[in-house]
Formats: sequence, structure tokens, C-alpha cells
Amino acid sequence: MTAFDIDRLCTILRDAARAEIMPRFRRLAEGDVRQKTSAIDLVTEADEAAERAIKASCAMAFPTAAFIGEESAAADPSVLSAVGTADLAIVVDPIDGTANFAAGAPIFAVMAGIVAKGETIAGVIYDPLGDDFLIVERGAGTRLRRADGFELAMQMAHPVPVSDMVGFASTSSLEPSERRTLLGNLSGVRVVGNYRCAGHEYRLTGTGHTHFNLYFRLMPWDHLAGALIVEEAGGYVAKLDGSPYRASDLDGGLLCAPDRDSWKALHETLFQGRLQREG
Repeated sequence: MTAFDIDRLCTILRDAARAEIMPRFRRLAEGDVRQKTSAIDLVTEADEAAERAIKASCAMAFPTAAFIGEESAAADPSVLSAVGTADLAIVVDPIDGTANFAAGAPIFAVMAGIVAKGETIAGVIYDPLGDDFLIVERGAGTRLRRADGFELAMQMAHPVPVSDMVGFASTSSLEPSERRTLLGNLSGVRVVGNYRCAGHEYRLTGTGHTHFNLYFRLMPWDHLAGALIVEEAGGYVAKLDGSPYRASDLDGGLLCAPDRDSWKALHETLFQGRLQREG
């Protein structure tokens, strides 16, 4: 496996958050927030400034790596091709949960996934408010690094019946009829929520506090780190048709669960035996 200095990346993400994100939290001016594709798809001055800072630091620290940021990909979607082809790529979401950030809600994260020749090899979810990191390296497990540097190994929640599962589902990209059906089927679990921040949703599942994550829209900056965090914590991750999730996948949905049997049982409850199409 390609060696990668994950500690240096953690420092880069923290420095960018301290310099560009936190000084703007709850201090955004009216012109600092814009719509991208819809009223719930926002970008702020903090997103763009943080991505510029992270990109510049990564260029110095990892000069041979391709850099794919959410905001740069919005401006030029062709950069996404490097996720599956580059020898080494750093894929960054400068603020995951931008709508929360823009509203002053303290549920947002900075995320980075590291991809080597199409395989995710490492990832980081940084919480700027808690100043801690969820770190994953393929084959080395998932660990939580607290602000004081103390680290704890993370493990998925133990399997439970579907009726006792607690988790997250993002349904905003579905057609209304599909959303209505799925929300009805989700009544088969104990609790379902949506933080509008995949980073914090993956954090809870990867640290054993929730059982599942369901997504339909696959952008790499949203899922590379989180999916590997769940896998390395002992969980099971697959696209909705049962196939493996690959770093270059942009559709097909994603379901995470404590193990393969839990995944199959949950999928049956949610989709009634249908292998779901694209997300």
C-alpha cells in the first residue's frame, strides 16, 4: 500500500479550519453565502477560502498528488477523473455541512480521502469545534484522536435486529414517490435521522453509536473517508445493488451496516427485495 503522511494532512486541515473557517462561523455577511444548484446546496466564502488554503498546503506537502476539492470540482467537473486514475489523489470537502455552517448550526466537518490508483487508502474527518479527528488507514483500523493527542481505537456497534437499529438516511435526491415509499419503509427501524452532514453521520456510525448510513448521491468528498472509517471499524459497506463501493463511483447509492448479515436484513426492510437502482 502507498505510504501517506496522515499526520501532516491532519495538521493541514486543522490549520485551514483555524485560519479560514472558525473566524467566519456565525459571522458570515449576506454576500458570503451563495446558492450552487439549489436553495439547499450552498457555498460560502469560508468553503472557498479553506479549500484554497488546503490545496496550497497539500501542494507543498504532497507535490506529486492530484488535488480534488468540492469547490474546484464544481467549477471544473473534469477534475473528478483523477479520483480513479491518479497514482495519488487527495479529495477534500472543505466544509461538509455547509448549510448548517451558513445557518450557524454547529454540525459541520472538514473531510479528506486519500486515493491511490483508484483505491481509498486513508481518510480524515476533522471536527473544528471539538478539535478532534477521526482517522482511518486501510489495514490499520479507525481511531479517534482527541484534541490532547490521545487516541482511541474505534469499533462498530454490535449487530441488532433491524427493528432496533438507529441510523441516518439522506433522501433529498429521490423523486417524491420514491422518497415517500422509502420513508414508510424506514418506519421498520428504531430511529432514523439526518444531520445534513455526512461527516458527523459517519463519525457516529464509525465510533459505534449508530448502526447504519444510507445515501443515494455519491460524491467522493462526501464518502471516501467515511466509508473506509466504517469498514476499518468492522462494518460492512456496499452500493445498493450489493456491489463494492469504489472511489470513482458517482452513482448507485451506499448502505453501511454493522456486518454483512445486518446489511442484507436492512436492505430487505428498506427496499422490499429490490436491488435499488442508481442514487
